[in-house]
Amino acid sequence: MYTYSMTIYIVDIEAVETRYTAEWKKYLPWQLQKFTQSQVTTISGGDTPQATTPGAFLNFGGTNVYKSNQLEQIATLFCEGKINDGDYFLYTDAWNPTVIQLRYMAELLGVNISIGGMWHAGSYDPSDFLGRLIGDKPWVRHAEHSMFECYDHNFYATDFHIKLWNKTFNNVQPGKVVRTGWPMEYFDQELEAYKGGKKSNTILFPHRIAPEKQPEIFYDLKEALPQYNFIVCQEKQLQKYEYHNLLAESKLVFSANLQETLGISGYEALILDTMVLVPDRLSYKEMFLDTFRYPSEWTQDMQHYQLNKQKIMDKIVDMMENYSKYVTEIQRQKKQLQTQFFHGKNLYETIDESII
Repeated sequence: MYTYSMTIYIVDIEAVETRYTAEWKKYLPWQLQKFTQSQVTTISGGDTPQATTPGAFLNFGGTNVYKSNQLEQIATLFCEGKINDGDYFLYTDAWNPTVIQLRYMAELLGVNISIGGMWHAGSYDPSDFLGRLIGDKPWVRHAEHSMFECYDHNFYATDFHIKLWNKTFNNVQPGKVVRTGWPMEYFDQELEAYKGGKKSNTILFPHRIAPEKQPEIFYDLKEALPQYNFIVCQEKQLQKYEYHNLLAESKLVFSANLQETLGISGYEALILDTMVLVPDRLSYKEMFLDTFRYPSEWTQDMQHYQLNKQKIMDKIVDMMENYSKYVTEIQRQKKQLQTQFFHGKNLYETIDESII
């Protein structure tokens, strides 16, 4: 590792306090600086509405205010001659059209920068919000492809997500795709204060209330298993510390997701010694041990769920009533996720190697 005079610019995603995006604003600059020994500057879009559009990850109006503010700052840096050869721009949400204007300015002004983008989702995922509402309209397909081409490095957290992208855009150039864990080394430290509490017979649904998360299955299980306390977290409007307290005292996190390119809530649960039960599909397939997965067809839709409802109920009852027998597997699963999916080593090394 060497000391560089170049700068890494983080073009961040807006920080919603109840999500990991707020943690990234706090920890990512420090983690990048520590690994690369480079100057790190965050280009923030300022304050935006905290309330997300129902069922979505962001506020669809506020996110464009945020990105427009970021673009103004980036353009001003170019106008003032502050962007230099070798500088690196990291977009923590690759679905940001300002990357097209960044590449436009860099190439026309002859500044040799590198750009990386972290992909979370897009219209290329038919189960995602964009995929459901916009679909394969030419404008969004071409926009996503253009953004991809603007990045020197397109970062994905799972092989599943890479395959999902390639299914729509099958002309990907070698070297432009990097599979990396998300930079969440701080999780253990952040959750330390919540560890070690007493477990209750609580089962959590930590996901957004959206069609691709199939909350109706969770509601039906709640009616079928009244001996347990089923909680849909988004209904509670929890602060982050309240969510972590609840997660720490729960025994199980349940998912019937039809859309998931990583699965952060499952990792949070395991750090707090809470079991997970997820379908054998999506990113879950490569991330989670057989112990914590059930056959995908059991919840591929409501019809299949009804046919397999008793099997799911039996699995939940076994896990809830025999928590102690899963403790060793919880620890094994947590370690595997920590080293393979929630550590930014590949991300940092890719950026470090590009700074010359």
